[in-house]
Amino acid sequence: MLAKVLSYGLIGIEAYPVETEVDVARGLPVVNLVGLATPAIKESKVRVKPAIKNSGFKWPGERITISLAPSDIKKDGTGFDLAIALGILAASEQINPKHLRDFCVLGELSLDGSLRPVKGILPIGLALIESQTKDLILPIDNAREAAIISELRVWPLKNLKQVVEFLNNHEALTPFKIDPEELLQDNRSYVADFSEIKGQFAAKRALEVAVAGGHNLLMIGPPGSGKTMLAKRIPTIMPDLSLAEALEVTTIHSASNKIPPQQGLITVRPFRFPHHTISYAALVGGGSIPQPGEISLAHQGVLFLDELPEFRRDCLEALRQPLEDNAIRISRLNRSFTFPADFILVCAMNPCPCGHFSDSRKACTCNTTKIQMYMNKISGPLLDRIDIHIAVPSLLYQDLNDPQDAESSKEIKQRIEIVRAVQHERLKSEGIFYNAGMTTRQIKKYCLLQDEAQSLLKMAMAELGLSARGYNKVLKVSRTIADLDGKSTIQAQHISEAIQYRSLDQRF
Repeated sequence: MLAKVLSYGLIGIEAYPVETEVDVARGLPVVNLVGLATPAIKESKVRVKPAIKNSGFKWPGERITISLAPSDIKKDGTGFDLAIALGILAASEQINPKHLRDFCVLGELSLDGSLRPVKGILPIGLALIESQTKDLILPIDNAREAAIISELRVWPLKNLKQVVEFLNNHEALTPFKIDPEELLQDNRSYVADFSEIKGQFAAKRALEVAVAGGHNLLMIGPPGSGKTMLAKRIPTIMPDLSLAEALEVTTIHSASNKIPPQQGLITVRPFRFPHHTISYAALVGGGSIPQPGEISLAHQGVLFLDELPEFRRDCLEALRQPLEDNAIRISRLNRSFTFPADFILVCAMNPCPCGHFSDSRKACTCNTTKIQMYMNKISGPLLDRIDIHIAVPSLLYQDLNDPQDAESSKEIKQRIEIVRAVQHERLKSEGIFYNAGMTTRQIKKYCLLQDEAQSLLKMAMAELGLSARGYNKVLKVSRTIADLDGKSTIQAQHISEAIQYRSLDQRF
């Protein structure tokens, strides 16, 4: 007998329907699984047999053929276990095949028949609402993630036996529901706060400017000056995620299996902190079945690269495209994939290999050649895409012992939200939301300079040798500083502060 069960697979962060066809016929007791399945799926026949037996059902001692259609797409993951098990039960007439017609089924099976969570529930749910099927059977640990989509009817269950009982009598039950807006509002707290940082007033001002305009930032300073501490607090001053942004972020994390059980929705800005030994594929994304990398997991948040010169050259150069396009494109033989990558890049580095060049407390042991080689690990085109370069000096005793409380993240965030609202109103017709995204045409339209500011910028171009991209970066940062100052035109002091944020152009 033939049975069909609807399930879904993932390619990158996109979901596609998979029809699990199971045929049980006379012949030698063997299981054949076809449909371009990876080893994780091929192993499912080993998991499904004891799961069926331990749930109180009979394993058919006949020839079983399982087909995952469409057969021309490579499939991965363990989410097809439950569909295969139900298909075998239906094909062997232990359950009515008609009961499976209106449901999409997802779940990994344990040997005792219990259901384990699977990845990619949110992108699969978003794909389901475009189809005729609106009922989704899945493990309990995935329930909150699926229920974010109000158009779905979500049926979370514990084990295979409970799934069969539900299919035989589902009219008496009600689907699982949650309020995504309430979930978003209740889980927006951060542990860290800017009030914990003593001193470093210039660095904190630069971070405020960076977040207000969505600018990329590079911090240069000796070990122990607080670069990492500053970076980890950047998400606390970023505007709260909207529901649409939270769904975007959650979709990427769901496809990468990065959502903790029972959480359901990513409610705070991501902060990704990869080690400098990271591989190209882990940073950018990739694999035989492409998966999002760190730059996509940082979407709508912060990507922090500490010890920037220690990263592999190919990894650093790969950042150039997403910093311009807010997306990363990965090509394979038969198709290409686009992953969103709209993030603030925050980098930190020492000024030299020993870390003490220009440090007033310790002498530098590096010669000029070593320093230049160290700096040359970062290419000019990448530096041009980083709007703000600042020096973060060592802290003095009086800064650390200052009894006065520093400004909190909440206070800084309030100013940033006002500025972001101004930028959104100004740029909404352009399809962008903050100053860092302005093109050359938009810079010319919105970055209006007073005469004194124009003269100062001309002089800076001659002295610092700024590239055309560096020139545009200064104008964008100046526009953000003017917005923080509540000014409609860019004045000389705004240009002056923006120039100060080109530390590498001045010192090296």
